[in-house]
Amino acid sequence: MRGYDIAAKFRAKGKKVIFGGYHATLCPDEASEHGDSVLVGNVESVWAEALADLENGSLKARYEGLAGYAAVNPNRSIFSGKKYLPVTLVETGRGCLHSCEFCAISAYYYSRYIPRPHEEIVAELKQSERRYHFLVDDNLIADRDHAIGLFKKMEPLKIKWAGQGTLEMAKDPELLQAMKASGCELILIGFESLNENNLKQMNKSWESALGERDALVENIHRAGISIYATFVFGFDDDDEQAFSDALAFSKKHGLYTVAFNHLLPFPGIDTYKRLKGQDRLLFDKWWLERSYRYGELSFTPAKMTCERMRQLFRDTRRRFARLPTVIRRGMAAMKRNSPAMWWLFWAMNLRLGEEIDQKMNVPLGGFLDEWPK
Repeated sequence: MRGYDIAAKFRAKGKKVIFGGYHATLCPDEASEHGDSVLVGNVESVWAEALADLENGSLKARYEGLAGYAAVNPNRSIFSGKKYLPVTLVETGRGCLHSCEFCAISAYYYSRYIPRPHEEIVAELKQSERRYHFLVDDNLIADRDHAIGLFKKMEPLKIKWAGQGTLEMAKDPELLQAMKASGCELILIGFESLNENNLKQMNKSWESALGERDALVENIHRAGISIYATFVFGFDDDDEQAFSDALAFSKKHGLYTVAFNHLLPFPGIDTYKRLKGQDRLLFDKWWLERSYRYGELSFTPAKMTCERMRQLFRDTRRRFARLPTVIRRGMAAMKRNSPAMWWLFWAMNLRLGEEIDQKMNVPLGGFLDEWPK
């Protein structure tokens, strides 16, 4: 909603608005109601055409981008002097081979993975003056050979990096070794649930087949890599015990940090379609509801009320952020990670509870009243 509000402000000033990205690709007809043009898919193959059309007054209502890469070397000088974190964001591939029911990335790329050429990635890393990097792929190990080959080329750069992947890496000692040797300090892994029925419902039973989770987590930790875990609550077998189990698991393993979130059915994905078919959505399009706030559920859970689930995910985050727990996890992280990553742990975790309170009840739209007329 906020994006559409911003677009309306610019259009009122006579400016042209072009929408792109995940939401616009999954809901192009809706986006076209709020802008002058919609870019569906990846932008690189059509951006030059769209700009040329804009200049000569022939902007098309829709452009279809190809799923791939163009050799683009980003100009990061525009960030100079601004108060951004000292971390460079770099992409090594797009998409994922899995078909998790709740995942917008799977829907966007039709469960495909498109690797980026190694030479482009390495060149971008070398260009950056920063030593710390975040590899933004949703699953950077989706193509094992591509990943290991890249990590070996990254090793001489002597950088530190974090990224996102799946628990599958825990079964692959060679991959873990290559990750660590290339500078990996932290990996974000979506555990989503510890409940087998929930994993089956979200089409993620393959995670159960990997083996016992305790051993898998220890494999990653022994490689010297910390874990940022995510859990999602709201699938049909979630009850109050699910929150307790996820918290106990996270504390037991001294995870670097954890996000305890409620399920959010994004448009165009199977979870949204399932809940809509079951008449469990509280809003037909929650992202357009001005009354919708951060932390609220947009559907009716199977085993508890919306308010109770909302309270549980907030309380679970707060309990994980208690100072004694943070200190114990911090000591574990200091044994695994290099000193360069210690500051990040304390920065992320000491404000975790405060950050949660700041976000709660924030509206998706609004905050535009102070814009200049």
